[in-house]
Amino acid sequence: MTKSNEHDGRDNNAGLVMFELLNEVGIIAQLSRTLMESRLDDGLTIHHFTALNHLVRLGDGKTPMDLARAFQVPKTSMSHTLAGLEKRGLIRMEPNPDDGRGKLVRLTDSGQAVRNRAIQDIAPDMANIIPQFGLEDAQATLPILRKLRVVLDKARNK
Repeated sequence: MTKSNEHDGRDNNAGLVMFELLNEVGIIAQLSRTLMESRLDDGLTIHHFTALNHLVRLGDGKTPMDLARAFQVPKTSMSHTLAGLEKRGLIRMEPNPDDGRGKLVRLTDSGQAVRNRAIQDIAPDMANIIPQFGLEDAQATLPILRKLRVVLDKARNK
């Protein structure tokens, strides 16, 4: 889409509006991933961080397949990410008591610490955004983005 054809707020086409919203979210996601990755420990990727963050937010004890579904990636990609975390001692794989061949992913204390340190390391960068964006705008935007996440999460299973 050329600059002259971009949505200027006058077009009520709902599909176009949602496309533009998700396009902005995607750009924001790319910019924030790049910033986050620049603050991670050497050898860790954004994929490692997001897996650790997921385990902290939603709890561990998930199977690699559960995580692959949550991240919408092939199981082989998730297995590669988990292998990197396990090699660094950030997670451990345990036998699944419900499936003799399966494994469960457990977050280690080191994994929790690495995740927390990464968030602390990026906090000054995030704080520097507030004077330009506004704390009130950030607080007002959060519920809207959470609502959008819930809607999109439900839609992916259809």
